[in-house]
Amino acid sequence: MYETGRLVALAPWLRGHDARVRYLLGSQHADGTWGGPGEYALVPTLSAVDALGTHPAARRGLDALRKLLSRPLKLPDTVAVELIVPALAERLGLRTPFDPRPLHALRRSPLPDKLWHTLEIFGPRPEVVAAGGIVAASPAATAVQGTGLDYLEAVQQRYGGPVPAGVPVPLFERSWIIVALGSAGLDVPDARPSLIRAAFSHEGAAGGPGLPADADDTATALNALALCDGPGPISTLDRYREARHFACFPGERTPSTSTNAHALQALGHDRELEEWLRDMQEPAGNWLDKWHASPYYATACAVNALRGNEKAVDWVLGTQHADGSWGRWEGTYEETAYAIRVLSWTTRDVTTAVRRGVKFLQEWGDRAHPPLWHDKDLYTPTRIVQAEGMAALHLACAVCR
Repeated sequence: MYETGRLVALAPWLRGHDARVRYLLGSQHADGTWGGPGEYALVPTLSAVDALGTHPAARRGLDALRKLLSRPLKLPDTVAVELIVPALAERLGLRTPFDPRPLHALRRSPLPDKLWHTLEIFGPRPEVVAAGGIVAASPAATAVQGTGLDYLEAVQQRYGGPVPAGVPVPLFERSWIIVALGSAGLDVPDARPSLIRAAFSHEGAAGGPGLPADADDTATALNALALCDGPGPISTLDRYREARHFACFPGERTPSTSTNAHALQALGHDRELEEWLRDMQEPAGNWLDKWHASPYYATACAVNALRGNEKAVDWVLGTQHADGSWGRWEGTYEETAYAIRVLSWTTRDVTTAVRRGVKFLQEWGDRAHPPLWHDKDLYTPTRIVQAEGMAALHLACAVCR
């Protein structure tokens, strides 16, 4: 929603404009918002309202935004949310309780490469370098910088007008799929680890072209290599070490539990990191994370890295829905897969819960997977979700044997 709205507002010259407008109009909720539940509606609604201008849908969206901003609102930890919200609110003449000074300071200084992915809120910059015409795997950032017409045409054509927030992200997809399947004991016959090795620089690995290397992609790529091709350049993680844990990027605003779980898996053993992960566990038994809206993702990552955690098992058993599923807002295929992975680590008899979860997975069919992953707004890496479901079904066989 967010990225498509930015292209409508900032690149109306790009082919597929009318289809993007229709997509936004057809995606508005009954309450006037766009995007996910609750606070997750703020960023995509700001983007859509700005894009649609004087259209009646924009006026309804503006009323919805005023309602959202009139009550206490905690921003979700999506990418650059603390900058995107004041930037779009300024364009719409809206007052928000969020401090715009960091945004204004960045507009007066060179932009760190980790913010090139959100270049659309800053405008073209001489310091930004496109990779093959692509700016930080973002259609909106690429359009604003004035590069990559072939890329923009291909992306909008692939998706019929609307565009995703991050594309292409080949290392991210390949690494997460290999780890999902391989860590569950499944073979990955077409892993092609040479493509992963080729993505490494002295700074680590990046999810896609033009994106900076980060600890999460680096650690998961190392895990993928370990599963299918032997050890990778583990020393590339060193630059992300901060005391007891790893930062995704230098100067990170909030740490990521899933990133540190992936780093622990890559290292094999690190007592301080294990302690840090346990310290980040919520009182209820779950974990939360900056890269995903669902606690089931963060919990599955942490339990995998720690090789079991009974408090997390208790939390999963206590949060199963009546239909056998698991999910933050509703039962989903993806979150049910993560829950089964957590349960696969216990020696207790969890057969009944797992069988109910398996039945839910098997009945999901070809329904779309709700967006739960954090970029500038919520998105779904469909192939990764499908791999997690395959892994969960395989793990369930061992649990229910």
